Amino acid sequence: MDAWRAHDLLWGSGLPDDASLPAWADAAWLQAAPLVVRRASSAPGRIPVGLRGRLRSERHACEVESSAVLRRVTPEMLARLAHTPPSGFDCTALDALRLVAPLLDATGWAWGPTGGVGFALASGLPVLRADSDLDLLLRIAAPPDAAQADALRAIAATVTACRLDLQIDTGHGGFAYAEWAAGRGRVLLKTDHGPVLTATPWEQA
Repeated sequence: MDAWRAHDLLWGSGLPDDASLPAWADAAWLQAAPLVVRRASSAPGRIPVGLRGRLRSERHACEVESSAVLRRVTPEMLARLAHTPPSGFDCTALDALRLVAPLLDATGWAWGPTGGVGFALASGLPVLRADSDLDLLLRIAAPPDAAQADALRAIAATVTACRLDLQIDTGHGGFAYAEWAAGRGRVLLKTDHGPVLTATPWEQA
């Protein structure tokens, strides 16, 4: 997984190789839809990925051979589209993304949209709905200082028209900003080896 990180979107030749794919994952959909790298352990040369369809209920976990990957799009690449999404997209989550993008850029942290918004921006496929969430990923390698914490609060407060799922990637895993901001002491850190409840998400789990 050295070359791949959770939330990366992958296209390739002969992907995936799972014989038990659901009916909605037909050949036409697999050709157009990217695979989403997920957090899980895997054998060398294999990548844990998830398939998503047009509906929320259409999800399928599997693995692919890394040698079959032809194209990779990261959340950071999609951040470049946040200010001016391609024509034909219209939903509240995209409006919220345009609004909050300048604040995210100003932090200096690497960031990008994930979830349905990232999937739609990368593929052009019609997976967004009027009530779609806005999923964002921020890569923060060390605990934020006071000014940075203020910037995070401002980002969260700016998105009011739709549900925001802001994930912080520490390099050791990812956790929900809302959990950390609530001051609960511990957060659920999602790692490649499973979830860990920890008070120190920036330390090796």
